[in-house]
Amino acid sequence: MTLSPPLNSQSDPPLPPWESLPTMYDLPSENPEEKGLPDEFHFLQPLLLYLTFQPINWPPELVYSAADLNLYYDLEHPLWYKRPDWFGVIGVSRLYKGEDLRLSYVTWQETANPFVVVELLSPGTEDEDLGNKQIQKDQLPTNKPPTKWEVYERILRIPYYIVFSRYTNELRAFHLVGGHYEPMNLINGLLPMPELGLSLGLWSGSFRGISKLWLRWFTLDGELIPEPTEEATNAKERAIIAEQEATQAKRKAEILAEKLRQLGVNPDELDD
Repeated sequence: MTLSPPLNSQSDPPLPPWESLPTMYDLPSENPEEKGLPDEFHFLQPLLLYLTFQPINWPPELVYSAADLNLYYDLEHPLWYKRPDWFGVIGVSRLYKGEDLRLSYVTWQETANPFVVVELLSPGTEDEDLGNKQIQKDQLPTNKPPTKWEVYERILRIPYYIVFSRYTNELRAFHLVGGHYEPMNLINGLLPMPELGLSLGLWSGSFRGISKLWLRWFTLDGELIPEPTEEATNAKERAIIAEQEATQAKRKAEILAEKLRQLGVNPDELDD
C-alpha cells in the first residue's frame, strides 16, 4: 500500500522573499490618485535635506536618501506602501544593486531599512504623522494598512522619526527606545544623531532664493553642512579674501621698503 503525502507537505523549501515577491520594477512607483506634489515647500524642503545629508561615518557610495518615493514595507501585503516626505538610509548602495536608480524603495529587496524619516506636517495628516491615530496590531483589519507611525515604529523600526510644521515652525523628534518612540529634546537647538556624525536642526536663511526657516543637516558641533551652491559661494568668498590678504601684504611690504630707503637702507640688500 502506497501512502499519499500529506496535503500540506512541501518537497522544496519556499523561495526567499527577494526571489518570490515583487521587486521595485514590478511594484508601482506612483499612485494615480495622487496628482503631483502637495506644494512647492514639499519640493524645496526635502531637496535641502537631500543635498546636506552627508553622514561622516559612512562612505558616500553607501548613503542613500529620497523624497516622495514609495516605501514598501510588508511581506504579507506587498502592495502596501508609505511615501515619506524624505528619508535617509545608510549601509545600502546609492544605486539599486549598484546598477540602477530606484523606482521605489522595497524593503525586502534591500539590505537596510531607513535610518531616519522626516514628515512635513500638513493639517490633514497631523494626527497620523504624530501617532494620534493608532490601531492595536491585533485589532488591525487585514485589509487596512497601518498608519505611518505604526509602520515606522513597529514594522520598520526606524531609529529616528522627525516631524516639522512650517505653519508653526515646530520641530518634533522621536527616537526608537525599547521598541517604541520616545520624544527627543533639542540640545543647543539641534537633534544629534551620533551614529551619523550629524545633527538635524532649524536654520533661518535663504535657499533657492527663498528666505525662511528651513530644516537641514549640521555637524555634531553645530556647523552647517553646505549644499553645492553654498560650497561654490564659500570657495569664491575664500578666493576673494585670499586675494585681499595678498594685496594687503604686498602693500605693507612696499610701505616698509620705502621707510627703509628713507633711513638709508636698501631693502633689496637685506637678504644678502
